[in-house]
Amino acid sequence: MFQLLRFLMILAFLPGLALAQDEEYPPLSVKMEATQVAPHSYYIQGLSGAASAENEGFMSNAGFVVTPAGVVVIDSLGSPSLGQAMIKLIRGITSLPIKYVIVTHYHADHIYGLQAFKEAGAEIWAHENGKAYLVGDVLEKRLAQRREELFPWINEKTRVLPADKWLKGDTELTLGGMHFLIRHVGPAHTDEDLAIYVPEDKVLYSGDLVFKGRVPYVGDANSKAWLASLDKLLEFHPAVMVPGHGAVSHDAAHDLTFTRDYLAYLRDKMGQAVENFVPFEEAYSQTDWSRYNHLPAFDAANRRNAYNTYLLMEKEALGK
Repeated sequence: MFQLLRFLMILAFLPGLALAQDEEYPPLSVKMEATQVAPHSYYIQGLSGAASAENEGFMSNAGFVVTPAGVVVIDSLGSPSLGQAMIKLIRGITSLPIKYVIVTHYHADHIYGLQAFKEAGAEIWAHENGKAYLVGDVLEKRLAQRREELFPWINEKTRVLPADKWLKGDTELTLGGMHFLIRHVGPAHTDEDLAIYVPEDKVLYSGDLVFKGRVPYVGDANSKAWLASLDKLLEFHPAVMVPGHGAVSHDAAHDLTFTRDYLAYLRDKMGQAVENFVPFEEAYSQTDWSRYNHLPAFDAANRRNAYNTYLLMEKEALGK
């Protein structure tokens, strides 16, 4: 009896171990499903639009690959509840251990589920440029915002985890005889963007370099570098591409066009305004947005995308 009590006391003081795996997060009503896109590769498609109480923060994609020695996950979705739900989907396919989570970039909708995977024993990998997100003001501001807008799924227990392994650049992971080509394709959408290619399945997980079916989130991104990085994705010649948002692609060259055209349009219109000394408000109101204003996330993202592109074009004009 004494040994049993001592064992329970040890577990109580080690919350990262067995007891943590029994953690239950607020339940979800959104429906999730894992879609198989190749013999070993799967993805989960988020809902269209920006994060909201209506979609419970489920608005980005994630993926996973089942190897003979365990599972490799790409991104963790936008809340611990979503991460836990993803784990349950994986468990419906395989009982093999979840070994790694590769983070394509440190944005809230891709990383808030990490704690569920960490509690399940996974090791987190990300590019070292993601460290800047963990020490900046953006982290706390975004977390506070989402605790308000996405409560109870984002709450006081939600935390942002660092990587267990920070990558300095391109690397490869081999597990169960399968290979994962992890490539640093940033700075683009973020400084730390990673793309993951699985050659055995010819599947490319592009992260948020590619948006399909909704207005991309540009934010503070370097759109000039982003356009150049899109060409890096085509070098893999994937049979299947899983974008960061939207449906799976079986024609990467074609489905890159939407993101490329949107970025190019922003740069063209805002660049002209800067060149002609047109104030942003006037430039924005005079721009024809009819190609995009019917798409999900237009109201949430487009104005900020245009404004930040305007500021970027000013810097480029000054040679900065």
